[in-house]
Amino acid sequence: MVSVNDLTMEFSARPIFSDVSFVINKTDKIGLAGKNGAGKSTMLKIIAGLQQPTSGTVAKPSEVTIGYLPQQMKLADDTSIINEARKAFARIDEHKARLENLNEQLASRTDYESDSYARLIEDMEYLNDRLAMEGADNMEAEVEKTLLGLGFSREDFDRPTSEFSGGWRMRVELAKILLQKPDLLLLDEPTNHLDIESIQWLEQFLQTKARAVMLVSHDRAFLDNVTKRTIEISCGKAYDYKVSYTPYTALRKERVEQQMRAYENQQKQIAEIKAFIERFRYQATKAIQVQSRIKQLEKIVPIEVDEVDNSRLRLKFPPAPRSGDFPLIVEDVGKAYGDHQVFDHADFRIRRGEKVAFVGKNGEGKSTLVKAIMGEIDHTGTLKLGHNVKIGYFAQNQAQLLDEDLTVFETIDNVAVGDIRLKIRDILGAFMFGGEASDKKVKVLSGGEKTRLAMIKLLLEPVNFLILDEPTNHLDLKTKDILKDAIRDFDGTVIVVSHDRDFLDGLVEKVYEFGGGKIKENLGGIYDFLRSKNLENLRDLELTKSPTGKQTELSSVQESNPETRQQDNSASQISPKLSYAEQKAREKVVKKAEKKVKDAEEEISRLEALQKEIEDKIASGDTSQETLDAYAKARKDLENGMSLWELATMELEELKM
Repeated sequence: MVSVNDLTMEFSARPIFSDVSFVINKTDKIGLAGKNGAGKSTMLKIIAGLQQPTSGTVAKPSEVTIGYLPQQMKLADDTSIINEARKAFARIDEHKARLENLNEQLASRTDYESDSYARLIEDMEYLNDRLAMEGADNMEAEVEKTLLGLGFSREDFDRPTSEFSGGWRMRVELAKILLQKPDLLLLDEPTNHLDIESIQWLEQFLQTKARAVMLVSHDRAFLDNVTKRTIEISCGKAYDYKVSYTPYTALRKERVEQQMRAYENQQKQIAEIKAFIERFRYQATKAIQVQSRIKQLEKIVPIEVDEVDNSRLRLKFPPAPRSGDFPLIVEDVGKAYGDHQVFDHADFRIRRGEKVAFVGKNGEGKSTLVKAIMGEIDHTGTLKLGHNVKIGYFAQNQAQLLDEDLTVFETIDNVAVGDIRLKIRDILGAFMFGGEASDKKVKVLSGGEKTRLAMIKLLLEPVNFLILDEPTNHLDLKTKDILKDAIRDFDGTVIVVSHDRDFLDGLVEKVYEFGGGKIKENLGGIYDFLRSKNLENLRDLELTKSPTGKQTELSSVQESNPETRQQDNSASQISPKLSYAEQKAREKVVKKAEKKVKDAEEEISRLEALQKEIEDKIASGDTSQETLDAYAKARKDLENGMSLWELATMELEELKM
């Protein structure tokens, strides 16, 4: 589908990668791997057509469409959330406008037998087919479903985009790209602004509905769940593995070991040749052999080892001063902004040495509670810090607090104490500030580099209570592992606000879930928490009908007993606090929603039967263009029908809550 041929890219005469070639097929799910600065983002920009390579080409058929999500982009602030998302269907709007124009022409024409009239009819049929194929009738449902999946509520839809943070507006841009359903999705760190639930929704979307995908991510679990192929850019070359990220790391380790053995053998050979040359350089009888060895040395192509292995490097926090048994006590704490209650009646205690996670959708109060702990905002209830608690706080804007006139090395040298000062260069190298980079002024660093530097600074301060708000957003996978090991070995108390499941796995032993104005304590690690969430969702699903009309055991029992069904429906749908008129109005709305679900299920059954009928025709040998077009349309209609059913079911479930 897309062919990358002999790409070479240079910056300031320094090669980033050279003679890179690979092919992206129609259903490939590819993770683009490599250390920071290897050229991953540059590769995505070149494939998207936004940057020209020094040499080489990217070839694709003209009809192939590409959607590209960069890490940062300029966002519009001139409309509402839902209207901004609707811009994804600009092509459909153009088709509709053209179709309307053709209808107006037909209404005024009487030359029914002319060739131009026939061409108008053909154009109308083509546009109608295109609109059907592109899901024009299902446009609103797709917009709603995608925005809900990415964490927006229906109340957000009509709010102007200017009221939202940059992270939330990036979600709108991601929604627009997904709604366009391009043949190839190029995503650069798509999870940086998503919470755990939105990441899981995006995973499912990319697995089931996206076509070809190439993505850069520092979220190992996300890569493993989405990708089936990994292309690594290292030392200017591309290595193609037909596996997801975790198996790739094992294969890569084998390759590096082979390179190291080859490198060592080559170095031994070079040393022997140089020794021979040096020994016999001035002996006339050996002049021919010496010249031969010199030529042999000149012809040797140096073997590069992909990356210096710093996996043995371990960061260690200074010993934490001992705090009281309970560094944090939260009693009936709440916070409201005007009429909006963020959370209320929060009650929990964190023991000394515990490592816990704050998780939940954005806007549910995680960072708000952290600010309350830090004393930055007022609150109701009682919030106590224990005896001798010394907090080390990493906020998402921590980088702005650095002294921009210092160098990278000076910034760390000023806080390092004891033996750790002897390892400052090693630590900076682990966090991608090796060599000359350690002598850069802070003022010239990028936002991501400043974030990493602020993280190193925090790691070296003598504290006993760490509070980390999204600490991994700008760290690559190896650096995240180093940080995770350091926090795991830390003998103080830790709160981590994060959406990175892989980072939290094996690090925290308790999860506090923020949602619905409440804070719920969950014992166990992050995957224990996620499994419990999935079980709850499964129990909810057991009370609904499946998309093909098949019913669960519970609903079958209710069907067989109309009296029971009526009682259950009335119990679940009508609140005893409602007036009679309100109850009747609510019943009417619920019945209408139930009918939408039923109609959607019947339509799905019809479309499944139609698709099966066309598949049987194709299986029997009918591969005419008309049959293939009919099959493509049937598949599209079924996909749209499933989307309508999902949306109708979500609406019904909300009404019954």
